[in-house]
Amino acid sequence: MLPAVATVLVLCAPVQTGDVTASGKITVPDAASLVLVVWCLVGLLRGRGGRLTGRAALVLGAPAVAFAVTTAASADPSASLTGFARYLQIFVVVPAALLLTMRDARDFRVLCGALVLLGLVQGAVGVVQYLTGTGASYMGQDIRAVGTFGALDVMGMSTVVSYALVAAFALGVAPGGATSRRLRACALWCAAALTVPLVLSFSRGAWIATALACAVVLLLAGVRRALLILVALAAAAVVVVGGAGVGSAMFEERVSSIFEVNSAPDRSVTDRYSLWAAAVSIWQSDPATGVGPKNFPAHRDGHASLGLSSGSDTAGAGMQFQREPLLSPHNMYLLVLSEQGLVGSVAFVGGGAALGLCCVRRLRVARRAGRRYAADPSGGAGAAEQHTSGAPGAADCGLVAVGLLVWQAVDFLYADIGGPSTVLTAVVLGAVAWWALGVRPGADGGTSSP
Repeated sequence: MLPAVATVLVLCAPVQTGDVTASGKITVPDAASLVLVVWCLVGLLRGRGGRLTGRAALVLGAPAVAFAVTTAASADPSASLTGFARYLQIFVVVPAALLLTMRDARDFRVLCGALVLLGLVQGAVGVVQYLTGTGASYMGQDIRAVGTFGALDVMGMSTVVSYALVAAFALGVAPGGATSRRLRACALWCAAALTVPLVLSFSRGAWIATALACAVVLLLAGVRRALLILVALAAAAVVVVGGAGVGSAMFEERVSSIFEVNSAPDRSVTDRYSLWAAAVSIWQSDPATGVGPKNFPAHRDGHASLGLSSGSDTAGAGMQFQREPLLSPHNMYLLVLSEQGLVGSVAFVGGGAALGLCCVRRLRVARRAGRRYAADPSGGAGAAEQHTSGAPGAADCGLVAVGLLVWQAVDFLYADIGGPSTVLTAVVLGAVAWWALGVRPGADGGTSSP
């Protein structure tokens, strides 16, 4: 798991975003993910890796074929090649490498530990930025927590912290038989600590996605447990935001703006509506295969309304004021629809839906097997079902996988791939794919540890 953990933790280091309009840039996280893929290939050649089931090959292979078809049919195939490589990296190659590398629930928990550690480090940097006024510019003040990602990637820290919070929260509320009491308590404390930098990121989309993901995790963990934890979280929120005054005035303004997106939207919301409308218009011009990956900016102005601004203002976190161009619709589903048409959208959404269904199914099987094992710990029917259930690992892994997938599905409604943190998205999808599609322990002579 060393290459996988390194791919996660390398994001603790500052990353120079540079010119956001340049394509084909290779960052340190990208290089780390390449090492992970090579490591997986070496393991396969030496007979130490896992294998892809037919279902896994279909779920991961269908998007790869769709990406290739839409790139070949692109209005500018040469410009789309870099986009094709990026899509393969994030949604196919790196997830498949993790699926083949991870062996059991212990590996999954190690990856979750690295994810939580990354979130704590980036969150601590973000809190310091808020307290010292060295963050990104927000409402005229350099107080927005962005971690080491800088003002050009204001969503980077909120994404990392959200992943870590959801993973820690899922581990903390997992059934008692899945993890130790000490691990659950530590995970809940980490989740509580991560709420502070998440609030200070002032990212409305991250707040919504995290709240929905944690709500789903709570419901899957048990209704009684969910009610108790919701009461505790409400009390903690009152203390942190109200009592301690953590960004109280600006936080209240940001929360209230969520409910004003129709009546009185701010400039960022207005631009987002214009970009969404432009993406739909671009798709209507070529509904089957779209205009090709990476070609949204070239067609944006021909379909956008006059209300779209020339870019977003960015400043702070060690960077002078500059205008950042709007290169995507800030909605992953509409980006795929406009650039890859129905061919890419069906494969993309269908693959995500398949992952979700398999995750929930395996979680239910793992929980049922855990209850039977608790009733018969000596190794009766519960142990046999645990061994052949098709769910590699314990129920806590399933809760984490479902929570992360729900967060990503909601996040893609207001964001898309881009920036150094995108590599972490590939790692998260790989962990989800291992839980949803991994070879079950003991099947076909497998050697995975029970």
